[in-house]
Amino acid sequence: MELGIASSCGDPRRSAARRVGAADLALAVAAAASVPPFASDPSMPTLHHKAHTTNGCQASLATKHMETPEIVDLDWENLGFTLVNTDFMYMAKCGPDGNFSKGEMLPFGPIALSPSAGVLNYGQGLFEGLKAYRKTDGSVLLFRPEENARRMIIGADRMCMPAPTVEQFVDAVKQTVLANKRWVPPTGKGSLYIRPLLIGSGAILGVAPAPEFTFIIYVSPVGNYFKEGLAPIKLIIEDNFHRAAPSGTGGVKTIGNYASVLKAQRNAKEKGYSDVLYLDAVHNKYLEEVSASNIFVVKGNTISTPAIEGTILPGITRKSIIEVAESKGYKVEERPVSVDELFVADEVFCTGTAVVVSPVGSITYQGKRVAYDGNQGAGVVSQQLYTSLTGIQMGLSEDRMGWTVQLN
Repeated sequence: MELGIASSCGDPRRSAARRVGAADLALAVAAAASVPPFASDPSMPTLHHKAHTTNGCQASLATKHMETPEIVDLDWENLGFTLVNTDFMYMAKCGPDGNFSKGEMLPFGPIALSPSAGVLNYGQGLFEGLKAYRKTDGSVLLFRPEENARRMIIGADRMCMPAPTVEQFVDAVKQTVLANKRWVPPTGKGSLYIRPLLIGSGAILGVAPAPEFTFIIYVSPVGNYFKEGLAPIKLIIEDNFHRAAPSGTGGVKTIGNYASVLKAQRNAKEKGYSDVLYLDAVHNKYLEEVSASNIFVVKGNTISTPAIEGTILPGITRKSIIEVAESKGYKVEERPVSVDELFVADEVFCTGTAVVVSPVGSITYQGKRVAYDGNQGAGVVSQQLYTSLTGIQMGLSEDRMGWTVQLN
C-alpha cells in the first residue's frame, strides 16, 4: 500500500520520491516514535517547491488510505491539551487557478516558508478544529467533519482564499487520522485533535491575496482543555478589550482572532481565572464568547446563547448542543444576552471542540462575583448535555442525529 498520493503537478521525480511503500512505512512509523521529527532536515517539505502549470492542478481525491494499527504507549491518564508530535501530516497546494493538487501524506515536521508569505505578513490564514474518538471495538469515529469543511469554505471566502471542497476536506481528514491511528487515545482517555490549516503560503510584498495557498492537516492526542477537567471553571468578564467588532472577521476562524485574545487571557490567568468572557464592542453589555468557546446561560427550562450575527464564531459544538438540548425538551433562544442575566442564571456553561461542554463555576464582572451551584460541580443541564453529546461522539450511545463518520 502506498503512503498518500503524490501531487499531479510539478516535478514527477519529486512525486515519485514521495511515494512510500509498506516496508518504508513501518520504518517511518518506528522512527517517528523514537526521534524528534525533522529537527534540522534540509529535505523538509517546502511550500515553494514547484510552480503550477498554465492548465492548473486538477482537484482530486486520494483513493488509498494508510493506517497504523497499534496504539502508542503514552500516559493516557494524564494527557493534557498540549502538542504531542505524531507521525504524519497532510499537505495539498493551490495556485492562482484555484484548484488544489492531490494531497500528500508527509512525515510530521517543520515546513519552509518565504519570509514574505502572505500568512506571515498579512495574517491570511484560517484553521479548523475537530476530533476523532476510539470506540471500544477499536474503530475510530469522526464528529461532523463536513461542518468544519463548510465553515472553512465560508471563512476562506471572507479571507480571499480558495478552499478545498467538502469532499476533499473530509477525505483529507480521513487520510490523516488513519495515518496516525495509533495516536488515537483509548476509549474514554481523550481524543485525537485534528487541526486543518489553510494559509497564504505564496510570497507577496504588497497588501494583496497570496499567489499560492497550502492546505495542511496535523493531529495530536489530547485530554481536557482546561486543567479543571470537568470541574467548573472561573471566568472574568473583560470590558477593556474586545474580541471582535461588527463587520469584522469575528464570525470566521481566522488566525488573527486568536492572537488578539492572548493579552487579556494572560492577564486573567495571572489572577487565577480560567479564561475571559468578552462583551460586544458596540454597547459593551451583551455577551459574545469566551476566548475559544461559545457561552450558554440557563434559566429554568430555557437555555440562551448569543445569536450569530457576524462577531461570534458559529461553533459546531454550539450547533450540536442546541440540537441536543431541543431534542430533550429545552427551549433554546439565540438572541442578545445581557451581562445582567448572568447574575440571575441557574447555570452557565461553555461549548467548543476543545472544551466540548465546560461548566462555569463563577463569573467576575467589575469586582462582583456570582457563583453557580455553589461552585461544587457541574450543573444538572450542562452535565446532561455533556453526557449526551460525548456519548454520541465516542460511540457509547446511538447516533440518531447521523453526526458521526466511522473509520474501520
